[in-house]
Amino acid sequence: MTNTILVTGGAGYIGSHMVRLLDQQGYKVVVYDNLERGNRDAVTAGELVVGDLHDTDMLSGVFKAHDIQAVMHFAALAYVGESVHEPAMYYRNNVTGTQCLLDTMISHDVKKLVFSSTCATYGVPESLPITESTPQNPINPYGQSKLMVEQILKDYSTAYDLRSVALRYFNAAGCAEDGSIGERHDPETHLLPLILFEALRVQAGGDPADTNLMVFGSDFDTRDGTCVRDYIHVNDLCSAHIAAFNRMNRLPELGAEQFNLGVNRGYTVLEVIDACREITGVDFTYNSVDRRAGDPPELVADATAAMTNLEWQPKHADVKDSIRHAWQWFTDNPPS
Repeated sequence: MTNTILVTGGAGYIGSHMVRLLDQQGYKVVVYDNLERGNRDAVTAGELVVGDLHDTDMLSGVFKAHDIQAVMHFAALAYVGESVHEPAMYYRNNVTGTQCLLDTMISHDVKKLVFSSTCATYGVPESLPITESTPQNPINPYGQSKLMVEQILKDYSTAYDLRSVALRYFNAAGCAEDGSIGERHDPETHLLPLILFEALRVQAGGDPADTNLMVFGSDFDTRDGTCVRDYIHVNDLCSAHIAAFNRMNRLPELGAEQFNLGVNRGYTVLEVIDACREITGVDFTYNSVDRRAGDPPELVADATAAMTNLEWQPKHADVKDSIRHAWQWFTDNPPS
C-alpha cells in the first residue's frame, strides 16, 4: 500500500485546496468530511469518505483500509459569532471531535498531525506584530476551542509521542490560481468575498447606492480608522502544511510545535476595498457602520519562525494576488 495523507475537512475551503496541492505533488489522499459545511464537488482528488469525527468506528475503518502516514486536520466550525451563541456545538465539534481523531490515530500508531489553528487564540494582542510567544487570551469560544486543542496536542505529545505542528492562521484569502476551486461559505462572513460579491452586484447593473457591503468601524487607531488584518493566500497556507509535514519527517525528535502563518504585513479594510475596485474595475461603494464587539484594531503576524523553521515562504504576499484569483473564481461561480 502507498503511504497516504488523511485530510479531515477536505471538502471545505482550505481543506479542498490542500487536497488539490497534495495530489499535484504526488501524494495519495483520503478525505474525511461530514459535508455539513463542505462541498462534495470541491474534492478534486483522492477518495472521499463521508463521515463524522465522532463516528470512531467509521474513522477507524479508514485507518484500517489505508496506510496513513499523517493527518492534516481541517475539520472545524469557524464562525466567531456563531461560537458565542452556540458554544456547546463548537466545543463538541472542535474539541471533542479532535480528541476522537487523535485517539483513533494513536490506536492505529499514526503519530503525525498538522493542525489548523488560528490567530483567534491570541484575542486582543498585547503588542504587534504577533509572535508565537504573544500571550494567548481568546475572547470567543471559537478561539478558545482551538487553544484547548493546542493544549491537548502538547499533552498527547508528552504522554503518547504524538508529533504535531499547529499552524495559527491569520486571514485566509484567495482561490486556486487556475479558477478550478474556490471559496464557498454559507453564510459568507469573510471580508474579501463580501467585497467581491458587491462588485459583482454592481457589475450586473445593481445600483451602487443600494450597497450590501458594510465596513464595521471607522474610528480605530489605525492609519485610516478601519481594522488592519494580515491576509495569507490559501495556497500559501497549504504549502506551509506540506512544509510542516516535511519538518516532522526531517526531525522526528520534535514534539508539539506551533507557528504563525501570515505574510508579516497588514492591510486596512479600506485598502482592500480600493484594491478590489482597481482589480475588478467596478466602482462600488459601502456603508460605514458601528464596530463589532470584540474586533481587535490590528492583527498582523510575525511569521518569521514559520519561514525559518519550516523553510517556507509565501508566494502571494501581496493581497492583490488573492483578490485576482478570488475575482476569477467568483466571476465564474457567482453566489446564488
